[in-house]
Amino acid sequence: MKRTATIDRKTKETQIKATVDLDGTGAYAIKTGVGFLDHMLEQLARHALIDITLEAKGDLHIDFHHTTEDSGIVLGQAVAKALGDKQGITRYASIDLAMDETLTRAAIDVSGRPYLIWNVTFTQPKIGDMDTELFREWFQAFAQNAGITLHITCLYGSNNHHIAETCFKALARALRSAIAIDPRQAGRVPSTKGTLSI
Repeated sequence: MKRTATIDRKTKETQIKATVDLDGTGAYAIKTGVGFLDHMLEQLARHALIDITLEAKGDLHIDFHHTTEDSGIVLGQAVAKALGDKQGITRYASIDLAMDETLTRAAIDVSGRPYLIWNVTFTQPKIGDMDTELFREWFQAFAQNAGITLHITCLYGSNNHHIAETCFKALARALRSAIAIDPRQAGRVPSTKGTLSI
């Protein structure tokens, strides 16, 4: 069964279309109009081995908030749709991810119960043109719409670019492991309830 999905979402603030293949090779074609966000979503695709095509047109003349948040919404919805009833997935994963002086932990439960714990502090208000406060908005939108419990903790780090990048890379590697098919599950949903739904 192919685990792919496309979401096309249009509002007065943004128009975003995204396609994901959860069993891809990490290929990507991403264009949000926000350079640093593109860079982070490319990291997500590459390290999760999820093929992602995403094009966004947003009200960037106001700021980057709507485009950032809505890209998280659309990608989260696409991942949830591609996962279907979640039969056979590993479900849980965590990783400590290092990048130079920074170490960030991501722990995930593909539970159908969305929740974000965000223990990340930036020391600068911007990375390039992007407000650092928007990273939490993206992760919140993604977790909520993917239906996952997600804990992101930057254990230490001083370079704000590295802090942001390790958050996305840690999510990518944890997500890659959590959505992987576990052959020992024999197609079962990994829950004693028999269902993992939003």
